[in-house]
Amino acid sequence: MNLDYILSTVVAIAVAISVHEFGHAYSAHLLGDDTAKMYGRMTINPAKHIDPIGLLMMIIFKIGWAKPVPVNPNNFKNYKIGNVLVSFSGAIANIITAIICVLINKYINMYAINLIASMTMIYNVGFAAFNLLPLPPLDGWGIVSTFIPYKYNEYVYRYENMSSIIFLVLIFTGLVGIFVEPIRDIIINIVFLFA
Repeated sequence: MNLDYILSTVVAIAVAISVHEFGHAYSAHLLGDDTAKMYGRMTINPAKHIDPIGLLMMIIFKIGWAKPVPVNPNNFKNYKIGNVLVSFSGAIANIITAIICVLINKYINMYAINLIASMTMIYNVGFAAFNLLPLPPLDGWGIVSTFIPYKYNEYVYRYENMSSIIFLVLIFTGLVGIFVEPIRDIIINIVFLFA
């Protein structure tokens, strides 16, 4: 693993995390919840979003985490619409960033810029796809759980309690790729429409 790869990976992860969390914070703000803004999280400054251990895990194991953006869905004018839009917004921000990276590589021919843009595109696509999995605490679960009828709350609660075990099993057995890859393929196809 050479220095170019390490540095471009760190930059790519920092960008992917920052735009993802900013997407949540900004969309929540637009929908009437300023909780993230009050905590200084409505920014693309990586220092506000990166969890050092999560970043290290991401560099070493390709699976990590950021500091979650605080959101209070009770402030939304419409709880369900607000919850779905805010849950989707992180992935949307990653997809837009990946498209920008593809456009940079289309029009600029410089090794350092192309390497950083390529790595940033890869990590943004990966972030979007991974976060759309319907597993707590990921965004995909935020979307799916919004539509589960109240009468099934007991089952939802059990699933949420078991989710960390399911999550670890999927990651350590490599089965997570089976679920992430189809989502990633769709996102890549969207992104490369701009190539």
